[in-house]
Amino acid sequence: MIVGGCDIGSATGKSVIMKDGQIVSYAITPSTIKPEETVRKSMEEALQKAGLSSIDSLEYLVGTGYGRLKVGFANENVSEITCHARGAQWLLPTTRTVVDIGGQDCKVISVSDKGKVIEFAMNDKCAAGTGRFFEAMARTLHITLQDLSTIGLTSVKPVSLASQCSVFAESEVITMINEGADLPDIVAGINNAVAGRLAAMVGRVGLVEDVVLTGGCAKNDGLARALEQRLKVKIKRLPMDPQVAGAIGAAIIAAEKVAQQTQAGSVSK
Repeated sequence: MIVGGCDIGSATGKSVIMKDGQIVSYAITPSTIKPEETVRKSMEEALQKAGLSSIDSLEYLVGTGYGRLKVGFANENVSEITCHARGAQWLLPTTRTVVDIGGQDCKVISVSDKGKVIEFAMNDKCAAGTGRFFEAMARTLHITLQDLSTIGLTSVKPVSLASQCSVFAESEVITMINEGADLPDIVAGINNAVAGRLAAMVGRVGLVEDVVLTGGCAKNDGLARALEQRLKVKIKRLPMDPQVAGAIGAAIIAAEKVAQQTQAGSVSK
């Protein structure tokens, strides 16, 4: 059984190929202005890595993410909340709380031992706490996103950001630069501010361990440490790239659909 899952985000497209319940390849590509073009590029790369010639090689394909409704060649579209829950729990069966930080939104999802969504909270109305926020901060500081992950780890006295708005927070950071604040302290302050917003969302859903991070921003070690300090728990790391958790969940659902169809065909016979 060969199936696929694709996650079309605002910043990247992620595709996963699964064969008989195991991941054989995945790909992450930058988003274009057309969601269908984005997912075709990531899916074609994943197919090539798997040694497959085309999307027609897949028995079933599930799409997820903000652009999922634009993917006409997917057999089915499923909410990214469901897919991140399934993908994270499949990668780490002890997962009970998923914190997903994507390009344009962030979500906290309470998950059952079967990967089912129990409760969730979502912020998709403001850029604060998302990948776009980190990108803006990196540009302002003239550093890379990887620097945001590591530089703040050496901070001695993190700054405090008062603003909850990404635009005003950027102005705050510029003021701190002009006042001579140390770069590690500014970076740590940025990660602490985002961690505070995420911790508040976790509080609304209810904290249950194990806690994992998914999405591109899950690769930010400084953010992970700041969130650990806020929540007072150890955040578990997923055994694969956390950015493809949603696409993995979509592929798992695709495999279940094929199994259901096969079973139904056997029963009808």
